[in-house]
Parts: sequence; structure tokens; C-alpha cells
Amino acid sequence: MSTAFLTSEIPNPTDPMLPHLATIQDVKPTAAGVSTFSLVFANPEERANHCFQAGQFNMLYLPGAGEVAISLSSDPAQPEVMDHTIRDAGSVTRAIGRLKVGDVIGVRGPYGSAWPLNKTLGSNLVIVAGGIGLAPLRPVILSILRQRSAYGQVVLLYGARTPADLLYTDEFDKWRQGGIDVQVTVDLGDKSWRGLVGVVPQLFYRIRIDHKKTAVMTCGPEIMMRFVIYEALARRIPKERIFISMERNMKCAVGFCGHCQFGPTFICKQGPVLNFAAIEPFFGKEDF
Repeated sequence: MSTAFLTSEIPNPTDPMLPHLATIQDVKPTAAGVSTFSLVFANPEERANHCFQAGQFNMLYLPGAGEVAISLSSDPAQPEVMDHTIRDAGSVTRAIGRLKVGDVIGVRGPYGSAWPLNKTLGSNLVIVAGGIGLAPLRPVILSILRQRSAYGQVVLLYGARTPADLLYTDEFDKWRQGGIDVQVTVDLGDKSWRGLVGVVPQLFYRIRIDHKKTAVMTCGPEIMMRFVIYEALARRIPKERIFISMERNMKCAVGFCGHCQFGPTFICKQGPVLNFAAIEPFFGKEDF
């Protein structure tokens, strides 16, 4: 792709509304209609100084198509490479999906809040993801694997609509070998599927939880997260130890436009990772 529409000279690099040039280093098919794009900043200084936290997102900009918020799905310990796992779901993501290695894209970020990895040191963790909701939780898993002894029992409960929709299946064995209990289910199996069939919250019945030592981190369809919260509360996990990543239509990513308002918060600033205790009064309610 030509860089003619992407300026290489950024007059004010601190302006949060200006995208920075990044080159596509790799494109990896990840699931049906989903690919992971590995990006590196074109400017070596930006590349060297870049950092992000697990749970944050970037705004990806493509001239003529628009801009879209995409979670970072790579290891925060290797911030020079930025992975974004993208599903072909709209005009912008479809346009990005046509890009190839060597093409250039605009990047703003990182934005938003992060998963509370430091606050949950020493805790047992139940990580619950549905579909592409595993993408913003992959940095959590990679961070835990680097310091596995800093946490107690770690369980990943993950599901998707069909086996073809499961993300990162080639990494599951490595995660298990690293000390993470990975349990996977699908809504609809096929002839080749030998695993569990059912919705993600049902996986709670397959694990034992010490509510005094456990925190829950979840991302996926909002209806799924409602039932995940229900199962967690039923097992007496405190509301303050349940963390969710919310998805809303983010346009500016800096709290100016109001598109992502959720109750009294803006998902692009206070979120996307939110504590359930703080948003319980309006979570799952219409018009919030």
C-alpha cells in the first residue's frame, strides 16, 4: 500500500489524534475470518520507546477506509512488536484484512485501562473468554507465563461458536505446559471436534474455586459476561475481584466524542477494563 496519504512528518508527536506510521511485519490467519497483524513503528525511536499494558487498545487508521479500535494481543514485555487480532466485521476491518506484509497503516495509542496483573499477584486467576474476546486476554496469559510462580492456580475457560472460530489453538499446548489449566468448549461441534460442547459459563462447573483467593478476568459477548459474573458471584467471588473488558463504538479514544459513554464512564478512558463493583448499577441495562 502506498504511504502517500500518511504523512511521515508528525509536527506534534504528543497530539493524541495524530496517527503514527507502522509497517505490517507479519499477517497470520488465526481463525475463520480472523487474522493477527504484527505491526512495528516505522520510526526507530518510536519503536524503541513504545510500551503498553495488557488490556489496552490502539486506534488503527487506513486512509479511505477510516479508523477502528483494536485491542493489543501481544506480549507487553516485547512492545516493539504490536499484535492486533482482527475479525472481518465492518468496512474498516475488511479493508485492513486486505493488507499484506510491508504495507503501512496509521496507529494511535495505546489507550485505555489495563488488566490488574500487579494487584492480583499471588491470587488464583480464572480467565474467561468468548470468541475473539480471547485477543485482549492473550497479553495476560503471556505475562503470567513469564512469571508463573507469582500467581496461584490459573485457569482459562474459553469457548467459541464453532471449532473454526477458536483463536490461538496452536498455543494451547504451550500454555498448558506453562502451568495454565486450559479448558475449551464450542457451541456447535463438527465431525472432527472431540472436545466439550456447550456455552462458556458452564465451564465453571468443571473447576474448584477458593473464593477468598480468586480473581476473575473476562472478555467476550456481553451476554456471556453477564452469565460469567453470575457464576462468579454464585461462588462468592467478591464483586471487587471481577474484571471485565467492555466493547463500545470508540471514535476518538480520548473522551472527546462521547460515542463510547457507558453510564457515567467513557470506555476509551476509564475502560475498556472495568471493575464490576464500580459498574454494577448500570451493567446489563438498556440505554447504557
